[in-house]
Amino acid sequence: MPERLREVEGIGEIRARTISSGWSDQKIIREIMVFLHAHGVSTSRAVRIFKTYGQNAIDIVKENPYRLARDIRGIGFLSADTIAQKIGVARDSPLRAQAGISYALTEASSEGHCGLPYEQLVTLAEKLLEIPAEIIRQAVVQEIAGEAVCLDTIEGQDCIFLAPLFHAECSIATQIHRLKTGHPPWPDFDVGKAIPWVEQKLSVTLAESQKKALELALTSKLLVITGGPGVGKTTLINAILTIMRAKHVRALLCAPTGRAAKRLAETTGMEAKTLHRLLEINPMNGQFKFNEDHPLDCDLIVADECSMIDVLLANQLLKAIPRAAAVIFVGDIDQLPSVGPGQVLADLIDSGEVPVIRLTEVFRQASSSRIVRSAHQINRGEFPSLPQKGEESDFYLVSADEPETIAQTIVDLVKTRIPKKYKVDPVRDIQVLCPMNRGLTGARGLNQMLQQALNPPGDHGIEKFGYRFDHGDKVMQTENDYDKDVYNGDIGYVGKIDLEEQELSVNFDGREVVYAFGELDELALCYATTIHKSQGSEFPIVVIPVSTQHYPMLKRNLIYTGITRGRKLVVLVGQKRALAIAIKSKQTDRRWSKLAERLSLR
Repeated sequence: MPERLREVEGIGEIRARTISSGWSDQKIIREIMVFLHAHGVSTSRAVRIFKTYGQNAIDIVKENPYRLARDIRGIGFLSADTIAQKIGVARDSPLRAQAGISYALTEASSEGHCGLPYEQLVTLAEKLLEIPAEIIRQAVVQEIAGEAVCLDTIEGQDCIFLAPLFHAECSIATQIHRLKTGHPPWPDFDVGKAIPWVEQKLSVTLAESQKKALELALTSKLLVITGGPGVGKTTLINAILTIMRAKHVRALLCAPTGRAAKRLAETTGMEAKTLHRLLEINPMNGQFKFNEDHPLDCDLIVADECSMIDVLLANQLLKAIPRAAAVIFVGDIDQLPSVGPGQVLADLIDSGEVPVIRLTEVFRQASSSRIVRSAHQINRGEFPSLPQKGEESDFYLVSADEPETIAQTIVDLVKTRIPKKYKVDPVRDIQVLCPMNRGLTGARGLNQMLQQALNPPGDHGIEKFGYRFDHGDKVMQTENDYDKDVYNGDIGYVGKIDLEEQELSVNFDGREVVYAFGELDELALCYATTIHKSQGSEFPIVVIPVSTQHYPMLKRNLIYTGITRGRKLVVLVGQKRALAIAIKSKQTDRRWSKLAERLSLR
């Protein structure tokens, strides 16, 4: 009994109450853990649930287990659905159907859609949930009434949007209209003097297309610069920033990923940040410090690799830009669209509401690179001109037919042939990029083979969530973790593994980040990764399998994106036929988005 604590010498009333309260808290935590474990929830996720819901966790989960999918990182609809089944929620219950609508739209958003046509959504939900369409239709009505989803049209067709994506699109259109009005926040430039001055300053001769682009950049408040490799985007950006610095224009540089930001900083000689770091995300609540009420302090924002920016992040950036500031979006419109929902760069261009500079002329120095020439040939739908036997090149196709042969050839190239010829580190300098995850020549299969060849697991490794991690392994962060300040796509190397403390550390560009073993679902091996995941990154050497086994993913913009990730050497391994299929397949999957329409309507 708590009152008997007072009988112990040295324990007064206050300390007795503290001990009693602590004991009660531990008892409640124990009860919650036992309940969650009994319903198939792992310890690490049970801790997240308790941290989110506190002492009411059991009551909340019993009342609506589908809240877990909305509130808890790492728990999706399927996990919540399993718990729901165990506590007796009927498969055709309205609760499940309503949660299933958001699940179906979330699945669609992972394919890039901001919304779905109504009938397409009903069909998808019917397939995912295995319940009658009529129950789903009723659930859609309830979700619209509860404002979890929004009804709108795309090209006159009724569509259902997840509420955050709907509001993000509407907000982007509002922000673009706000930012493009007025004059740039700097005095008028004498372009006739500025261009020869900057040419002398940078020791470059600008092409006519770049001069016209520079003139437009100096007179525009909102601008898109797009073009492929070797067309002078970097030179143009440097020229703009050099002139701006001379006029004391306060510029901020940013990009979606750490690697893209680092590359932007290296090419401009200025500080560049990831969007999350620029906007200063609060790890406690996921909110950004800089927003419409607390805008950034700058005259100009330059955002690079904008083809990667999805609607949610674009909205956060645009809201934080002060009304008077100018914005330059830079990106390659022919690359893959963002992994997240939407196609912001394409919609900005297609809307016709923002001035666009399209750089197309490949400069002489860049044209000597077969990587650059091949990328442009592929982008035009032409089969790339391959080097003759014995000819030195930075772009090769190594023929191999069967998936087993392709995989083994890649391992041989990465482990032995390329490091021997080019004197490079096989782990740090070579990146294998795959059209897809599945299959022997997909990222998962090749990761296992490359790990075994380059860093065979020892006795002190740890196996978690389908991967075995050991000291020295190359890994990628697969989701944004604001607490740790690491983001989806960041690449690091496993350091210390502490079996006693149940912790593993990863070195990201010189910064040690510690993961509890229960958090290792945030990491994946990264000897090989998908081309989608490589967006915004650049690697010294890239190796890409091309196989008819990847048929569903063989698209021109996919291969083009993969090739343009390589800086010094690109090696394709596989079938000429598979490469030809990809080059001919210009058709890209439609993304259901209304942003271009919204921009045009304003």
